[in-house]
Amino acid sequence: MKNIILVGYMGCGKTTVGESIAEATRYTFADTDEMIVAQQGRSISDIFAQDGEPAFRDMETALLVKMLTEKNDTCVISTGGGMPVQKENRNLLRQLGTVVYLRAKPETVYERIKGDTTRPLLQCENPMERIREMIKSRNPAYEEAAELVIDVDDLTQREVAEQIIRKTED
Repeated sequence: MKNIILVGYMGCGKTTVGESIAEATRYTFADTDEMIVAQQGRSISDIFAQDGEPAFRDMETALLVKMLTEKNDTCVISTGGGMPVQKENRNLLRQLGTVVYLRAKPETVYERIKGDTTRPLLQCENPMERIREMIKSRNPAYEEAAELVIDVDDLTQREVAEQIIRKTED
């Protein structure tokens, strides 16, 4: 096996599924958002507010380049929801390992994250509509980046993790 990279919209389960896969495979787990927060010494909300989204996206690209140079092949990587939007990032993600798109319906995402105030892109008047719009606009990027797509709406975290392990062992 090689690195497993999880992409998808916020709330689709990248972190919880990634942690399950890492535990089952004895891989290292890494969350790119957490890595950027640690590097910057401030929250993603603060980065967005102070530097803007484009600066954050550049930080994501720089992190992927750094991860590629480290040549670790035993890692499960949970990415930020917008990371694959930049074409350069899609190419870097594919070089880094097997990219898996955790696809979730807008309703599923909303139910999972409706009370979470730490997500800067959803601090708006109609978060459900914003989720619909963003999933629709990001879906082509997620699909282009992914080698494997898993629909997560009716599956438990464990079922998603087991499917990914089974399909990436081949």
